[in-house]
Amino acid sequence: MTPDTSLQADTLPPATAAATPLLIRISQLQKRYGDFIALHHINLDIAEGEVVVVVGPSGSGKSTLIRCINLLEDYQQGEISVDGQPVVRGKTLALVRAEVGMVFQSFNLFPHLTALRNVALGPLRVRGLSRAAADLRAAELLAKVGLAEHAHKLPGQLSGGQQQRVAIARALALEPKVLLFDEPTSALDPEMVGEVLDVMQNLAKSGVTMVIVTHEMGFARRVADRVIFMEAGRVIEEGPPAEFFTNPREARTQAFLQAIVNH
Repeated sequence: MTPDTSLQADTLPPATAAATPLLIRISQLQKRYGDFIALHHINLDIAEGEVVVVVGPSGSGKSTLIRCINLLEDYQQGEISVDGQPVVRGKTLALVRAEVGMVFQSFNLFPHLTALRNVALGPLRVRGLSRAAADLRAAELLAKVGLAEHAHKLPGQLSGGQQQRVAIARALALEPKVLLFDEPTSALDPEMVGEVLDVMQNLAKSGVTMVIVTHEMGFARRVADRVIFMEAGRVIEEGPPAEFFTNPREARTQAFLQAIVNH
């Protein structure tokens, strides 16, 4: 008797589906400043296309963690890899950094270059694009972050929110495999925060892999696939936002979220 193959296909267990590949792998990461341990044996895997938001009190190690991913901070123990490439000092570090875009608290734009030139510089020098191709890429990205009409302005002619959007476009210009955000709205006036978060939310919807350190809890709830809570250099709890914000397991997480609600 011929088996009913259509029924078999419909009832295959989920485990047979191809797993989403890991993009970042962090294993037993430890970072010290002298005798002070800033990160205690962090283990974290981030899949391609995942949006991970890292929250926690000031000094908990959030920024240190993401700065280790592209070795802006050296670490003493453990391993980090991006797309299978070890993140270590040496000839391969430039290759890793070309695949990891970073957006900082401060905008770090070149003040003497226009928005277009700031964004085009990376593709021109790192990717080897022609001037015309780099300018076209930069113009497309500035339009993507809502700044097409400001392409030829200097950073000093832009608001803080606009400068941060230029910085996001610059990070995207190298077509990185992952974007790291280190509290990208903390230096902005309150009325400018929304315009930057809107750009980041659109990026999250587009499937860009993102690791975001932020104090914006509403944003974390909206965009994250996973929320990680850190304190004193340790991952205390992690989970999907619906679970993390409505039913946190750990007492310390509960106290942190309650403090934010009452603030």
